[in-house]
Amino acid sequence: MVRKLTAAAALATLAASCAPETQTPVKVRALVLSSNGTYEPQEVELKTVKDIVTLEGQVVRLLGGANVRLDSNDPELQVATTEEALERALVKDEGRPVTASYITDAQGVLWPADFHTWNLVTTYYNLERAWDYFRTIAEVRAADLPQTKAYYFPDFVLADLDDKPQRDNALYFAPTSSFLVLPFDQVQSAPLAINASVLTHEYAHLVFNRLAYSGRTLPEAITTWSATGGIATPGLNVLKSLDEGLADFHAYVASCQSSFGCNTRVLATSFEGKPVDDRDLTNPRNCMTRDLRSQLTDTNFATFSGREYQVGTILATALFKASRTAADRQVLARAVTAAYSDTSVDKPGLAQRTREHLNDQSKFTLGLAMRTLVQHLPSGNIELKQAVCTQLATHLQIPIDELVGGKDDCPASTTVNSSCESINP
Repeated sequence: MVRKLTAAAALATLAASCAPETQTPVKVRALVLSSNGTYEPQEVELKTVKDIVTLEGQVVRLLGGANVRLDSNDPELQVATTEEALERALVKDEGRPVTASYITDAQGVLWPADFHTWNLVTTYYNLERAWDYFRTIAEVRAADLPQTKAYYFPDFVLADLDDKPQRDNALYFAPTSSFLVLPFDQVQSAPLAINASVLTHEYAHLVFNRLAYSGRTLPEAITTWSATGGIATPGLNVLKSLDEGLADFHAYVASCQSSFGCNTRVLATSFEGKPVDDRDLTNPRNCMTRDLRSQLTDTNFATFSGREYQVGTILATALFKASRTAADRQVLARAVTAAYSDTSVDKPGLAQRTREHLNDQSKFTLGLAMRTLVQHLPSGNIELKQAVCTQLATHLQIPIDELVGGKDDCPASTTVNSSCESINP
């Protein structure tokens, strides 16, 4: 027995000596989009990681080998009445901490020793940069940005659609309050985990959930407004469009801090062609159409689903065009996140607006949502407010009388420009 314990202790000592120590910040190589548009190994610092081997830190806890399954026929899911029970029903196996391997160079910088370590390190780095953007640029409180689980290459099954595990995606999955970094199959250019804009977009969904939805895994507005028996869900359609569009805008603003520079194409480098062009904030076709507005206001989300990205891109385009300087981008990013939740009586946030209209979602209109955003712009920044109002009225085709009238609303002088053909009377 003594010999066995001694041998085990020696092996444990050897294993510990091979693992790099975690002394924050950790200098490590990650795959970063360079100024020439290619991903290159670059030396970066992980400032919040606590264990460089398991890649756990203040921002995220990475777990491998998980099994997450959403099946409407699952008896455990059907009887789940609390958020904790819901998570247990969905996460069949949480997996285990990942294990990263490194080679240390002469300068003490850690180089990932295999593909998955490159992917894992870059995932943590991108999520850390997104966290830092929301903390410093968008001024979200640290208490609203908790450590979040990230399931790395899990078996993620949406059984009502397909019993095969999903591939080629990275997402924030609100029902489990976690990120899912799925295995890639068709996406060969740049796996989504290394696409900083994609992960910032997904982190923005976490922020929207924490603030506009009070951190609920099943937000009250979504559950209430979706239970309509198939009739139109205009409020839900608007809310989902906001979530997507504002996530794209935040991904754009955050990208301006990178070595690549401002990226208006959130899906670029991972995808090609029409999907990328359709989400490009510089696309001149990003204008509300009669058909899209009719879909937004007159259909159930089961029919509208997928079009929230179209409306969201139009919204993100309007904000992009209104904020061309670094100062404007920062002010607008802060106004957007401030508008997610505000308990003040004179300018309530989106969380409060949705609560006001739980019993009649038709009153939560695109115009009301945009007026809520505008009200959170600094009152003294007249030029930016005018620019935002003009672009919202032009691209989203919101009638001007829905944007003006109150103390902090759009100015009465708000007009539209010629970027989009008018669909209003």
